[in-house]
Amino acid sequence: MINLYHNENLKWKRFQGGNDFDYPIDYSAALLNANEDGHVDILYRWEADCYCHFHRHTAEVSSTVLEGELHVIDIDLASGEEIGTKIRKAGDYAHKEPGDVHMEKAGPDGALVLFNLYAPQGVLAESLNKDGAVIGKATLDQLLKKT
Repeated sequence: MINLYHNENLKWKRFQGGNDFDYPIDYSAALLNANEDGHVDILYRWEADCYCHFHRHTAEVSSTVLEGELHVIDIDLASGEEIGTKIRKAGDYAHKEPGDVHMEKAGPDGALVLFNLYAPQGVLAESLNKDGAVIGKATLDQLLKKT
């Protein structure tokens, strides 16, 4: 059993943006579980008003906001235009099929979100540049090597 709110044993990996990005990137991830069958559970924490990297989910994803607000900005990859924003609050659950392209940003008090992914092909997500080109991939193999 793991307490997701109060657990000093969680190993957080922090991600921050550099000069290549025109939006503030500051979020952390703690791997809870990763199985060879493609099931992965990860806890993400965003700093206040900060984003994660622009990305596309290549896995089936369910998420539950545990604290704060998560602003999900859907992007049309062909045009690069925003096509909608959803503000998810603590207690909100969402499920998405692979292919979802978006940005995520915390609200003014940050955000803590539990993600449950299913990636039978082993690729969880692709980081994208502002033109939609793939600049990195998160894979099951990467996670299994760290567990």
